[in-house]
Formats: sequence, C-alpha cells, structure tokens
Amino acid sequence: MNTHSMRTTTRTATAVVALLLALAACRGEHDAAASQSMPKPQVSVVTLHPQTVQVSTELPGRVVAFLEAEVRPQVGGIIQQRLFVEGAQVKAGQPLYQIDPASYKAARDSAEAALQRALAAVPAAQARADRNKDLIKQNAISRQDYEESMDTLAQARANVSAARAALEAARIDLERTTIRAPISGRIDRSTLTPGALVSASQSVALTTIHQIDRVNVDITQSSASLLDLHEAIDAGRVITAGGAVPLKLKLENGSLYPLEGRLEFGESSVATATGTYTLRASVPNPRRLLLPGMYVRAIVAEGTTPGAYLLPQRAVSRNARGEATALFVRGGKLEEVVLGHAREHGNDWLVTHGVRDGDALVVEGSQQARAGDAVASTEVTIDAATGTVRKLPERAAAPSANSAQAAAPGNRT
Repeated sequence: MNTHSMRTTTRTATAVVALLLALAACRGEHDAAASQSMPKPQVSVVTLHPQTVQVSTELPGRVVAFLEAEVRPQVGGIIQQRLFVEGAQVKAGQPLYQIDPASYKAARDSAEAALQRALAAVPAAQARADRNKDLIKQNAISRQDYEESMDTLAQARANVSAARAALEAARIDLERTTIRAPISGRIDRSTLTPGALVSASQSVALTTIHQIDRVNVDITQSSASLLDLHEAIDAGRVITAGGAVPLKLKLENGSLYPLEGRLEFGESSVATATGTYTLRASVPNPRRLLLPGMYVRAIVAEGTTPGAYLLPQRAVSRNARGEATALFVRGGKLEEVVLGHAREHGNDWLVTHGVRDGDALVVEGSQQARAGDAVASTEVTIDAATGTVRKLPERAAAPSANSAQAAAPGNRT
C-alpha cells in the first residue's frame, strides 16, 4: 500500500471515531435529560424523636399454688367416712376422712393397762430399796443385796417410762385414724371412697389441697436474654429502679390480669438441657381466677431506656446477615442503616444506635427505590392501635402581605 492510501485510511478512521464519540455524547445528554424529567419515587416517612421508654419483656410462665399438700394416711385401715365436700374450702385441722379406729382403741387400752402394771411395781421396789439403804449402813445385809434392790427400783421406773411412751404412741395412732387437713385451702376430689383399704404412707394420695388466695408463677427466661439485660444495664441503656420488680400477667385468652404481682427470686443456676433459668413471682388471687397449671405470659418491667427511638415494625427488615435494618431519607436520598442493639417493644422496635433526632424513617414506598436513590418524601403518622398510615393534615397557608393590606379596615371601599 502506498503512502497516499495509508493517509486516506487514517483520515477515514479518525472521522468514524469522531462520529461515534459525538453520538455517545448526544445519547448521554439525552439520557441525563430523560432522567431529570422522570419523577422521583414517592415514599412516606415519619419523623423520629428520642424519648424515655419503659423497658419490659414478655415471658412464658405457669401458675403454681402458693401452698400444696397431698393428703395421705399415716395409719392403715378401712375408710369409714369422707368428711368433706369435694372442691370446697377447708381449714387446717379440719377432719377429712375417718378410718376404722377399733383396733387402735384396743391397742391404746392395752398400753394403758401396761402402764398401770408398771406403776404398780414401783412402790414395792421403792420400799425394798429404802429398807436396804438403812440396813447397809448397819452392815446387816450384803452389798450385793443392796445393789440388787436399787437395780430393781431403777428397772421399775424405766418400765413406767416405757409404758407411758407406748401409751402415747397408741394414742397418736388412734388420733391418726381421723385424717385432718394439713393446710387451709381448696380441696380436690377424693381418689378413694368409704370402704377402701388404705395403708400408712401409701403412694396414692387420698386428695390434694391447694392454697390459691395467693399464687406463684414460675417464669422461664433464656440465659442469653439475661446477659443482654446485664449488658444494657452496665452500658447505661437501661436504668433500673431499686426494690421489688413489678409484673403483669397476660391470660390465655389475651386479657390482662387486673392485679399486679412482683418477682420474688431467681434461681442461681441455668438448666443445662434448655439453657434457661427460672424466676418466681408472687401474685394475689383473691377471686381464685388463677388456677395451678394455668399457662400465662408475664410482662416484667426491666427498667427505663433514656434517649431511645421507637420504630414501627413495618419499617424494619433484616439483611443477609440477619441484622435489623431500616431506610432513612437523608439529604434527599435513601440510606440504609443497621440498627444495633434493636429489640422488640410491643408493636415497635426499640433502637438506641444508628438513629438521629429528626431522622425521616421510610414506612411506605421502599419497594420503588433502592439505597442511594433520590426520592420525594411525604410525612405521615401511624396509628399505634391499628398500624394504619395517615397523611398529616395540610397546614393553612399564611396570608400574603397584599391580602392582609387589602383586608385592612382603612382600605375597604
């Protein structure tokens, strides 16, 4: 190829490149103009402000009787009578069952006779011991005879003590033929009827008595939650008040129990199988509404968190790492923020990190844009009871200077 052809080819290629660059520049300007002419995605936001929040947690629990006693016989025999009404209130010491006492009365009478026999032997032994005591001083009897008389007296006195103890045991067994209530409370149904044979300390309880005018509630909480609470207290995110910790109960039908209870103590160890520890609460129960074995939810007050933000649950999501995140409008653009130490609080999320006073939290329209996009925002409110989003009422425009001047009394025609 000669020099002239090479120059011609070079000029042609340069012209083509210049044309392509010009087309690309035109296309970019067209795209930029098109993007500027497109409307920005519309999102609804709520303005956040810090507040002091009462921190509480909801934990599962079971109602336990304040006192519980299983009634078992302490002597054997045939039940003659049941002396209580099933399901009624009984008092401590009230008779519940009567066991046939005939054999125990005979044993008591025999023990009384044995005591009388033992008592009758004492005077003779005493008289002989006193006589031998005088004779030994005169060397009228041997030392052996004197010691034997003293031993006989001591044995007679010991027989009296043994007979008295046997009589007392017989009286106790006879008294135990009447089975009495060990505590006051509501009594359950009877497992045996009159005519049944019972034995001392049998495995089957005759009935059970529960004292439920005040009940205990055993509450379980994970050890991880306990560590989080201690960490929040140490960091100052939760401020606890001294003294007893109050709590409320949520019943199985979702209603709140009207009376307030308090935490009594927490166990000093964690269950190795479940990783939980148990708290015990005491709750008044004058109407006997709470029954042993009933499932409840305990709302325990843990303290207060100053400078906290409450974010609606609809505005919070999880990222790929499982962290709680939310979208905010900052500088006209969407910004995704990771919410550290976020926890559920009723229908909201309680947040202390990553949020600033006056932040605009996106509650609707986040599907139409991504983090970093420019958006147009509309301020709304959320009904705390229903979660309904409502627009803020528009404010009336302030009157202009010209309209105010025209409305002045001196300018009326």
